Amino acid sequence: MSWLRLLRSRRVGVTTFFRLMNEHGSAADALDVLPEIAQAAGEQDYQICPLPVVEQELDWAAKTGAVMLTYGSSDYPARLADIPDPPPILWALGDTSLLTRFPTAIVGARNASSLGLRMSRRLSGELGREGQVIVSGLARGIDTAAHQAALETGTIAVFAGGVDVVYPSENTVLGEEIARAGLRLSEAPMGLSPQARHFPRRNRIISGLSRAVVVVEAAAKSGSLMTAEMALEQGREVFAVPGHPFDARSAGCNRLIRDGATLLRGPQDVLSVLAEMPDAHAPQPDMSENVAETEQLPAPPVETRTLAETLQLHQMILDRLDTAPLPEDQLIRDLSQPASDVTSELTQMEMEGAILRGPGGVLSRKH
Repeated sequence: MSWLRLLRSRRVGVTTFFRLMNEHGSAADALDVLPEIAQAAGEQDYQICPLPVVEQELDWAAKTGAVMLTYGSSDYPARLADIPDPPPILWALGDTSLLTRFPTAIVGARNASSLGLRMSRRLSGELGREGQVIVSGLARGIDTAAHQAALETGTIAVFAGGVDVVYPSENTVLGEEIARAGLRLSEAPMGLSPQARHFPRRNRIISGLSRAVVVVEAAAKSGSLMTAEMALEQGREVFAVPGHPFDARSAGCNRLIRDGATLLRGPQDVLSVLAEMPDAHAPQPDMSENVAETEQLPAPPVETRTLAETLQLHQMILDRLDTAPLPEDQLIRDLSQPASDVTSELTQMEMEGAILRGPGGVLSRKH
């Protein structure tokens, strides 16, 4: 419960969570000092997440059948634990044994073409029959086709909102089928309705769970392309289905191929590449019982920035933003901070609703 309470406290994202656990050894000790740290960083009247809020989330999870997977426990997906910013807590609804099998992500355009949908179904069905678990985001179009074709062989849907909130609503029946025959995953609080700012964080989980990411159709600026870029950063193999140069839905895939992604003609292209890749997380017989949440955090990611420094960086960002949009690269230059530090906090602030991201990546302050 203390893990959940720490993670749900204001201004505590993934990076800060691990930093606090590194510094204080347990979530309970981190909660004790969090108000003091926030006050030292200029946050007045800071309050940690109220206990009843966490109790309500746990109660609702129990009623819906969702189980909590914590970083470091034996039932936490091993591949996801290897990414730079793994979710400390995941809610899972369905068959968690799918997390121990071979996962491949299939993502693509919401407004997919008929050929794109056929390709998604073919890839998903044949890869599933070859033992792959299909991971996707339950979005319209390519994601939906991939999940539908893999229901019998195994599919994982990663949600941007709460694991109990199916989005879009038109996929309600499919979401229920996945809960029965597959698995639904989310790091978001139970009951949370997804907002646009939640999807980039969701995408890193899709790629992080997978050995490979297949992009069937994607526009030049799309969430699917973002998932592929995250996959490359995480060291995953990326495949892309080529398309006609005049079709905007193929612009992202064609760009990925130009930049080094593997051109995909059919399922065998994926299987042949994966067969040659070493897999440190290949399925092994489970010789131990799952462990419950513990206070000790095994080998967490290393983070050198303190909470006080994080809060100061947040304030510096807010001080330089107004309602008028500002390009992200200009903001980074103005701050004179490492780009990686700023971009990670921009994502966190966007998720919290403190800032807004407009077309072309421009940023503005929410009033």
